Amino acid sequence: MKYYLIAGEASGDLHGSNLMHELKKYDPGAQFRYFGGDLMKAQGGTLVKHCRDMAFMGIVNVLRNIGTIRRNMIFCQKDLLEFQPDVLILIDYPGFNLRIAKFAKLNNLRVFYYISPKVWAWKEFRVKEIRKYVDEMFTILPFETEYFRKHQIDVNYIGNPLLDSIEQFKINAPSREEFLQKNNLDDRPIVALLAGSRLHEIKKTLPVMKKAATCYPEFQFVIAGVNYVKPETYEKSGAGMAIPVLYNQTYPLLSHAHTALVTSGTATLETALFEVPQTVVYKFEGGWLLHVIMKKFFLKVKWVSLPNLILNKEAIKEYLQKDMTFKNIKQELHRLFYEKNYRKKIMADYRILKQSMGNAGSSARAADKMVELLKSSS
Repeated sequence: MKYYLIAGEASGDLHGSNLMHELKKYDPGAQFRYFGGDLMKAQGGTLVKHCRDMAFMGIVNVLRNIGTIRRNMIFCQKDLLEFQPDVLILIDYPGFNLRIAKFAKLNNLRVFYYISPKVWAWKEFRVKEIRKYVDEMFTILPFETEYFRKHQIDVNYIGNPLLDSIEQFKINAPSREEFLQKNNLDDRPIVALLAGSRLHEIKKTLPVMKKAATCYPEFQFVIAGVNYVKPETYEKSGAGMAIPVLYNQTYPLLSHAHTALVTSGTATLETALFEVPQTVVYKFEGGWLLHVIMKKFFLKVKWVSLPNLILNKEAIKEYLQKDMTFKNIKQELHRLFYEKNYRKKIMADYRILKQSMGNAGSSARAADKMVELLKSSS
């Protein structure tokens, strides 16, 4: 069968690649065409648009790139009609993907949504679009099933694919000694800096991370680099000490990290699953006024990080927008470094989190169900 997938950011590329890997097992004749990244490209098929050209986040950033987004949309619509897939598989990235879902349905193409848009957090009106334009929804978070059921949408809960990725990584994970030697690091405890996968995220969060790093020379700070972000972006984002950047080594870095500073997103859950105490930071464009408007009128949840959302409590601190200050981050790092009971509490919450997420095998379950649904309708 023919599959057309759309992933617009790094996390979607990861999940898309795992799904493609499993789809080939259940459908040996699978043909893939997709918007994605290097991980999906490694699975074969045809990459028609790289996600580095699509990762626009925040109102201001979207408006600045509206022309590019429109061109991507027109190209995708034309490409879909020419390829005529058996199914269009959308991976998160709702601003773009829900518009494509509407187009696909109007042109009699079947639509699966893999990894739900976070409509339970904000822009709840998108539920109506999902109900109207999506044939099958595949969810990965424990609380999403009940949420969508309340909105008269049946979903396929298949567990979280991050469990698959991490389990696969651990099979051949490097030892601490191998990791340090490969990357010319010393024996000091490692603090992982995950500043995001989008340029504007890195430029907003990395400077304050670097500044905080200067206060703790007894630790070594290491940046998890995104391979399609230029080295000078990391070098020029803020003053302070020179900090090593490790590309395509996020999992090895987390597996040997003592603590982490993490930009909100999928990385917060990955960090929790590696059992690394963390603080979550985020600042989007638009300033304090936009932050107040978003929080008061649009956000539907108390927290933004996935560990806190899944646990329904503040297991890890979040410093967002006006609260993402040098003073706050410095103080929080001190607690994470030196308060043993504070770290123990976070680790205990992580264990509860892991239990709530079930077992690995999510990608295989999703692929199996997708192929079953497609064969039953053919």
